[in-house]
Amino acid sequence: MNLICDISFKEKANIFSFEYLKCILFVVELNDDTYIFTKKLYSKLITTSHILEDFLDFHGAKKNKEWIFYRELSATIRHLALACYSQRHILNRFKYYFFEDTRYDTFKLEAFDTLKILQESIRLAAPVVLAEASRLQIKLPDTGYDLSFFPGISSIQQLDHNIDDFNSKAQQRENLTRISSEFLEVVKDFEQYAFYERYDLKKINTLVPDQFNEVIIRRYEMLIHNIQSSFDSYVVNTKSSPQNLILEQLRSHFSIVFHLLQVTGSLLHFYERHLHDIGFKDVYKNVSESLSSLIDPDVVLDRAVNFCLYYAWKFLSSGKAVALKILNENMETDIIEVGIPKDRGFHSRPSLLVAKIVQHYSGEVKMLVNTDVFDASSVLDIQWAGGKIKKEEVETVQFKGDKRALKDIKILSAVNYGEDLMGKGIPLPKELSYLC
Repeated sequence: MNLICDISFKEKANIFSFEYLKCILFVVELNDDTYIFTKKLYSKLITTSHILEDFLDFHGAKKNKEWIFYRELSATIRHLALACYSQRHILNRFKYYFFEDTRYDTFKLEAFDTLKILQESIRLAAPVVLAEASRLQIKLPDTGYDLSFFPGISSIQQLDHNIDDFNSKAQQRENLTRISSEFLEVVKDFEQYAFYERYDLKKINTLVPDQFNEVIIRRYEMLIHNIQSSFDSYVVNTKSSPQNLILEQLRSHFSIVFHLLQVTGSLLHFYERHLHDIGFKDVYKNVSESLSSLIDPDVVLDRAVNFCLYYAWKFLSSGKAVALKILNENMETDIIEVGIPKDRGFHSRPSLLVAKIVQHYSGEVKMLVNTDVFDASSVLDIQWAGGKIKKEEVETVQFKGDKRALKDIKILSAVNYGEDLMGKGIPLPKELSYLC
């Protein structure tokens, strides 16, 4: 393979800038303040800025005083366009989502306002891009793209849903049980970042990037993406299925959270990598300050946290109820009878371990003591049952519900619920390592 090229850097810079600058010219030449950028325009901005950024990085622009600002501007356009693309996708798809809760009119209004704010940031940066290109003697295209080059994605009709797949009921139930459990696990884990009232900027600045940041958000984005991919691959959702509505509701929650996290990740990346002052050398600090004078860091943070994360948690919360319903309708159930913890009964440790097993799988499990029924996911309920067991000298109890949890409760009971006869903890079997 021949790696030698006789074209100069400046000539190549013109080539790799052409389509990008043609997009930027289109943005600058727009005279309609009501125009909302289309997904095709965002896509073109993303791809052209990305290839230009790669070209500049390949030639060391990040460490060159003359070219670093042009490079940073291309990164700015790319990450703002990425955020806008996902935001526009949410707005395009929102009418096709299924949510039981009808209180999302406010969300739609705020989503649209957020898109306009981010779009305006691109419009503010565009003239600066052209000025910097001119300073570097990069030839500007004669005109931007024609408006017709960026049509909207929707048309006057939708294609018919005329493919119905079929799967065995047992396989469908197994897939839904697994996927619902995985979603509930993400909800439980994400709860540490939940908030119910909007933060002021002072509070946000104490949280980002120390307590949540792009790395954390990208992790959850990938987890939700994997769940959605699994759903699309393994769950059969037929037009005629009576389960169709609730399955659409579940997928709607996956989808909107995934795209909100995409927006969050793009905005936090832009803030952390390009706006946030972490003690750069003077040249980098000057570039960061120049970008901050164009794109207000406070606005970027506010939309990332007070819109994206705020609503991501809201949709995760409402999705939890849907996932629990699907889980309890589809999980395989059983009933087991086990002994009680020897000598000390269901005091704190055994009660906690049983409850943690049930909570781990999220499916409903009941503890049966003669004719009384207790919630096996509640430590207090199990301890309450323990009082009855001791009083009535009961020797065995039953657990009824999620077969996966019952299997682990049986393993736990075989080691006296994780403690010796003196009430001290003992090592748990490897199958129960998630309890440690």
